[in-house]
Amino acid sequence: MNDVIKAMEERRSIRKYQTKQVPQEIIEQIVEAATYAASGMGKQSALIIAVTDPALRSRLAKMNAEVGGWKPDFDPFYGAPDVLVVLADKKVPTYVYDGSLVMGNLMLAAHTLGIGSCWIH
Repeated sequence: MNDVIKAMEERRSIRKYQTKQVPQEIIEQIVEAATYAASGMGKQSALIIAVTDPALRSRLAKMNAEVGGWKPDFDPFYGAPDVLVVLADKKVPTYVYDGSLVMGNLMLAAHTLGIGSCWIH
C-alpha cells in the first residue's frame, strides 16, 4: 500500500498528550508540510502560528475556553504542550477551504512524524 494512503487511513484525532514539548525541528517540519496544501487560486491565504511558550499557550487556552463557552478550568487543547494556530485571510474567497486544507496537512504530517494532533475550533 502507498505510504501516504496508509498514513491517511491510520491517522486519528488524539486528545491526550505527553507534557514534554515537541522538538522545534519537528514543529518546523510539520509547518513546512502544511504550507504545501492546495489553495484556491494559488493565494496561499493561510498563516500558521506555532505557540510553544507555555505561558502564551495557557492564555490562548483560557481565551478559547471562554469563546467556546466551556468552564474556565477546561483546557480545550487537552493538555497539548504546543499549539499550531491556522489563520486565513477573509479577503480571499476560499479562505475557509484554504485553512481547512492546511489543517489536514498539519495533522497528516504530525502523524507521520509520531506526533498526535486534533483539530480544535
